Amino acid sequence: MTSTFNVQAAAGYEQLMGRWSKRLAPLFVDFAGLRDGASVLDVGCGTGSLAFELAKIASLEEIAAIDYSNVFVEEAIRRNADPRIKIQQADACALPFDDASFDGALALLVLHFVPDSGKAVAEMRRVVRPGGVVAAVVWDHLGGMPGMRMMVDTVAAISESGRQLRSRYCFQPMMQPGEMTRTFIEQGLADVEQTDLMIRMDYRNFDDYWAPIAAGEGPLGQYMTTLDAAERARTDAAVRDAYEAGRPDGPRSFANVAWAVRGIVP
Repeated sequence: MTSTFNVQAAAGYEQLMGRWSKRLAPLFVDFAGLRDGASVLDVGCGTGSLAFELAKIASLEEIAAIDYSNVFVEEAIRRNADPRIKIQQADACALPFDDASFDGALALLVLHFVPDSGKAVAEMRRVVRPGGVVAAVVWDHLGGMPGMRMMVDTVAAISESGRQLRSRYCFQPMMQPGEMTRTFIEQGLADVEQTDLMIRMDYRNFDDYWAPIAAGEGPLGQYMTTLDAAERARTDAAVRDAYEAGRPDGPRSFANVAWAVRGIVP
C-alpha cells in the first residue's frame, strides 16, 4: 500500500492539519463509543492526535498506533509519555496483528488517503474481536471544507492543472455521501451508523493559513511544488485575495464538517 498524503515535515503537518485533528479527535472518540477496559488500535496515527486523546480515557487498557509514514511515527514516539501507547510503522492494508486482537479500531482522517480503503476497513474488522467497534472519520472536502475549497476553487479559476487538482481533492475515496457507510457494510460490519462532526479552523492571518501549503505540505502543498516561480507568485496573490476577501489581513474562521461512521464486528 502507499499513501496519497504528501509528508514534508511533522511541524508543517501540525500547522496544516495536526492542530485541527486535535479538535476533531474528542468528538470522534465520543462517537466511537468504546467500552471501559478496552484495547484500541489507532490506524494511521499521524503525529498522535487520536492516540493521545484516547490516552485521556483512564480505563483504556492498551492503545496501539500505526502509521505508514516514518516521519509521523518518529514524531508520535517522541511526543508519547503514556506507557499504554505503543507506536510502530505499519501498513493499514496489512496490519501486523493477529485476528481479534483489539476491542476497537479507529481511523482519524486516514481512509481517504489509502488507495485501497476497502481493504483497510477489512483489516480493521479482522483485528477487532466480535462485539468490538470499527470507526473512521474523513473530511467532506466537496461540501464541508470552505477554507480549503477557497484555495482549490481559486487555482481552478487560474489554470487547467488547478481544475484537475480540484477534481482530485473533492472526490477522494470515502468522501461522498454514504460511501464510507456502504464500505463498512460491504466489509461485514453490523449496526453501521453515520453522523457529521463539525469543528472550526481558526487562523491568525493569511500566513498562518498559507505557509504549510506554500511549503509543500499535504496534497495541496504538493500541487504548489509543481508550479514555476511565475505560477507560484500568481497563485500566492490569488489565494491571498480570496482569504482577505476585500478586508485587511487578519483572523479568519472556517466551519469544517467530517463524515464519521462506526460499525460492530459480528
